[in-house]
Amino acid sequence: MEFRPCIDIHNGKVKQIVGSSLRDAGNQAVENFVCEQDAAYFAKLYHKYHLKGGHIILLNPPTSEYYEATKEQAFNALLNYPGGMQIGGGINAKNAAEFLNAGASHVIVTSYVFKDGEVQYENLQKLVDYVGKENLVLDLSCRKKDGQYYIVTDRWQKFTDVILDERTLDFFSDYCDEFLIHAVDVEGKAEGIETELVEMLGAWGKIPVTYAGGVHAMEDLDLIRTLGRGKVNVTIGSALDIFGGKLSFEDIVNKLK
Repeated sequence: MEFRPCIDIHNGKVKQIVGSSLRDAGNQAVENFVCEQDAAYFAKLYHKYHLKGGHIILLNPPTSEYYEATKEQAFNALLNYPGGMQIGGGINAKNAAEFLNAGASHVIVTSYVFKDGEVQYENLQKLVDYVGKENLVLDLSCRKKDGQYYIVTDRWQKFTDVILDERTLDFFSDYCDEFLIHAVDVEGKAEGIETELVEMLGAWGKIPVTYAGGVHAMEDLDLIRTLGRGKVNVTIGSALDIFGGKLSFEDIVNKLK
């Protein structure tokens, strides 16, 4: 089990938001915390503590007037921690190589493969052909409906008909090196984790998986370690003191060394 840090960038600033509130129209989001420091600052911090495998997320789409400012922040972060972080947000077959060449260890792909409530299998194969599965992380973010977790698309607003279970993980693991999985219903709320989801991910455990969503206390980390059988990595955002929360960043780093 590893701690995977994050740098979320929206409207050219590092911030923590309630993920399910994100809207492209008007560049809107419910903000938990807006940082005074830039993305490079956090990249240097993570580099100092030798935290690898964290992710940088560009939360503005390429059509946004803020996209270039957000992208510049992301590139500065990569410059300050080359090979140490993954990057996602608007990644497709045409631009993936640009981010890898800028220093990302992996590209994280969401909307290019999961869009309009459907899985774009042709695009998935294109990505593997262009960058190789060893450089690809698939974001299988999900929400619960009728007692099961479904992969969701379009800023987490549309349900696919794909149930996130061990069979689905087996299928997509042939196309990527890792999974990033946001528990959307609790993401950004710091009110507790989705225990059932963590348990399922730990029982599967065939390639690295990073779980995101709801961590708000040290006890949550113990729960993830136990339920996830030590195989589920964790990212924490709004609950960290560096993002305005109550959990000590240094304590987390020391606990998950």
